[in-house]
Amino acid sequence: MSASKTKVNKRSVQSLPILQPKVAGIDLGACEHYVCGPALISGEPNVRVFQSTTPQLIGLIAWLQEQGVKSVAMESTGIYWIPLYELLEASGIEPILVNARELCHVPGRKTDVQDCQWIQLLHSCGLLHGSFRPSEGICRCRALTRQCANLVEERSKTVNWMQKALDQMNVQVHRALTDITGKTGLAIVRGIVEGQRDPKVLACLRDSRCGKNEEEIAEHLTGTWKSEHLFNLKMALKLYDQLQAQITDYEQELHKELLAMTPQERKNKEAPEHPKAAKRKAIRNRGEQEDQKILWQFSGVDLTRIDGISAGVSQVILTEVGFNLSDFSSKKHFVSWLRLCPKMGISGGKALKKKPPRGTGSNRVAGILRMAVVSLSRSHSSLGAEYRRVARRRSGAVAVFALAHKLAILIYRMLRYGQDYVDEGEKVYHLDPSVKRGISVRMLWRQKVAKKRRRTRWVRRGFFVIPFGPNGSCRKPRLTDGSRYQEPGSVQT
Repeated sequence: MSASKTKVNKRSVQSLPILQPKVAGIDLGACEHYVCGPALISGEPNVRVFQSTTPQLIGLIAWLQEQGVKSVAMESTGIYWIPLYELLEASGIEPILVNARELCHVPGRKTDVQDCQWIQLLHSCGLLHGSFRPSEGICRCRALTRQCANLVEERSKTVNWMQKALDQMNVQVHRALTDITGKTGLAIVRGIVEGQRDPKVLACLRDSRCGKNEEEIAEHLTGTWKSEHLFNLKMALKLYDQLQAQITDYEQELHKELLAMTPQERKNKEAPEHPKAAKRKAIRNRGEQEDQKILWQFSGVDLTRIDGISAGVSQVILTEVGFNLSDFSSKKHFVSWLRLCPKMGISGGKALKKKPPRGTGSNRVAGILRMAVVSLSRSHSSLGAEYRRVARRRSGAVAVFALAHKLAILIYRMLRYGQDYVDEGEKVYHLDPSVKRGISVRMLWRQKVAKKRRRTRWVRRGFFVIPFGPNGSCRKPRLTDGSRYQEPGSVQT
């Protein structure tokens, strides 16, 4: 092991109070890491440079232990921090992962040597806050889930390739069936690849649950059967099968990891039945009963009770943040971390103009929650009623953001406090006093405007309107002689 010493300038006298003297700061890079440990007795900076190889990283940790370092702060630079972070965590030194946005705008400190000194100084003064990172077991599940999502995305491309090859041969499977990746669709595609060209024989491969009969399906299965398109269809189907096999292997490995972290008292228990029959049927049709059971045994709560949350969405949430949300002090902290809070910037007593976010503006959990909200547009639940109310008053994009915010709060309460979600239904939601209050305020405002317009109309005609009645209002104006005004051609009553 070899580590080089770097010539550094002597640090000037600092006015900030030192709260944690035994800390270090690291400026990470692709090839080498600059490490600043506690200051020497002489007051000069203690900076060393280590390469990014594994033996050098082990030597870096040994040097930190010699310096008596208890905590290390580092920037989240790409993925270079992950190996060092895991080694520091295994050695007992507390790693603090700092958002680079909080440090990159400091003027005058643009070298690696000065960056690591600046990180160490801020960390020793207690001015750095670590980013959220789940436990090691959740990180393993998260890595498997993310790679499985990449495979699912690649599998969707192969479906498009199969669809294109069939369209080029004028084999309209997509018109005969809803989904070519279903049981009937894949059976027909495999029959075409194996050499079957008779549309009636291909139509006989339909499943008994298919909506169309054999004659209707056979009408769309006559094509030109070009050799190049058949070869493309064969290769796309082969790649689809390979990706499907890999996705199955990933799901099995993920189940093993989840079962390994499941508490012993819940391993042999069955998940409670879902209160909604329609949701139970949907889970059964998608084949998610086993996923729902394993996720309930792992976390102790069933997130699928929330309308719009499927077993797949629940799996993404639990593998991204885990079931222990004690690192988030409140639901507001959790929602803010998801970037599902509206921006309320104020300067000079005025609201700042909102700038469009760069990129997606959210992490994977927030993205999957936004997708879950879209399924609530026609739901007869209280969440579906709220989505339609907000979309009607504002817009669909605002409704998606608002309901994703609410879903995040419900998930936090279930995971943090173990509370079960109970849907009140669409009818009960419309009876909510807050909703009724909003409706009544709008109705009163409309009545007030209509009353003012009526009075203005009669005044313009040259009449004096004298209020009468207990509320001081009248539907017909009373003239100065006490008689009511009659419309031309009307009969006096």
